[in-house]
Amino acid sequence: MARAQIGLYGLGTMGSALALNLAEQGIDVALANRETERFDPFLDEAGALSERLHAHLTLEGFVAELAVPRIVLFMIPSGPPMDQMIARIAPLLAPGDMIIDAGNADFHDTRRRSAALAEKGLEFVGMGVSGGEEGARCGPSMMVGASAQSWARLQPILERIAARYQGDPCVAHLGPDGAGHFVKTVHNGIEYADMQMIAEIYGLLRFGTGRSPTDIGVLFGEWNGGALQSYLLEITSDILQRSDPVTGHPVVDVIKDSAGQKGTGRWTVIEALRLGQSASAIEAAVGARSWSSEKDTRQAAETILGGARLALDLSPEVLADALKAGRILAHAQGFRLLTAAALEYDWSLDLARIAEIWRAGCIIRSALLDDLADALRAQDNGDAEGHLILAPAIAQELAASVPALREVVAAAVHAGHALPSLSAALAWYDSMRQGFGTANLIQAQRDVFGRHGFERLGQEGRFHGPWWG
Repeated sequence: MARAQIGLYGLGTMGSALALNLAEQGIDVALANRETERFDPFLDEAGALSERLHAHLTLEGFVAELAVPRIVLFMIPSGPPMDQMIARIAPLLAPGDMIIDAGNADFHDTRRRSAALAEKGLEFVGMGVSGGEEGARCGPSMMVGASAQSWARLQPILERIAARYQGDPCVAHLGPDGAGHFVKTVHNGIEYADMQMIAEIYGLLRFGTGRSPTDIGVLFGEWNGGALQSYLLEITSDILQRSDPVTGHPVVDVIKDSAGQKGTGRWTVIEALRLGQSASAIEAAVGARSWSSEKDTRQAAETILGGARLALDLSPEVLADALKAGRILAHAQGFRLLTAAALEYDWSLDLARIAEIWRAGCIIRSALLDDLADALRAQDNGDAEGHLILAPAIAQELAASVPALREVVAAAVHAGHALPSLSAALAWYDSMRQGFGTANLIQAQRDVFGRHGFERLGQEGRFHGPWWG
């Protein structure tokens, strides 16, 4: 007799944590994994929860364990591995069964797989899962792209294992096919910008004002008790106050300054360009990681070009406000990208709900998301012309904090400190608040060399300039 309500394939870090979460919520889980030797140590680790965890050496046994209609969740690397597993398991399933991809998938792949499996009568769900190992184990934030009927089946399970914010489960049905994975991609892009901006402020405090890592960690801890409260600031405060047990130095000082990336930040930027949108603060954060990987080049350039960074006279209060402004602008770019994608792919994305499910369980959880959710609810009532920065409450926050961002960027530029993401956010803000800009000159140039034509103020139609006679 089938014992499991859901099957989980992939017992890596995230899959193992999610399996334990499901079991702890009273859900029987069938387990499968490529390396079957993982089962015994995992079940030993699970302790009493192992009674609800049923490991199988074969896919056939794994599928047979599942109650019908079946739900199979994959927590494996995205791309070809997922296609290979779908090809293996689909012949074992029946119409009405469901496959969930809970990895960091390219949403274009999710849309393709959804359409292909629908022809076989199989339901396909693309689910973004955020929160890392701790989130998967104790309650992640989950972004679901699925049909209405798939969501109706999944909702009772997912709401039981999700993170909760003031009792509200941080999971939502965001639309069909690739909607969930797209929202997760944008989440990760915002995460890139948030991390980069915190690092930039750290750099100013460390190399511009001469503070020690420990002192900066204490300061970040103080900021985390107020309007800047966020998971990323919290862990950064802790990191900066830790010592390396081998050398006794601050642990941050023994870590090579070359950051890795798995690709979701790049995906955000690529999709922004495809949709004709700006994600400049995120793009700058992606670029900064790429530049960081050129460690040898940077060391050579410091000798040839000079790497001196001058002292700065910036107060902690000004730096805190600058970080607040930068974070608001990065989030605003992300939500604008969600709006553009909703129009392009005919998704009815509830932006306020997205902000709400990011308030717990996920990496970018922060106090800011409460304010953004309220502003986005106001937009649903026809406010702010679809742009978060025009929502009255957000515009007021920016009016109060952007002067500090301007002061910080100006001082840093003068003193030779690089602020890729903060300066990009400010440039976007200044561009958006200019009712009359300089693109008219670009249109004239395009008409001269390519006869592209242009629009005239107050007139309908397409025109050419006098250079064409």
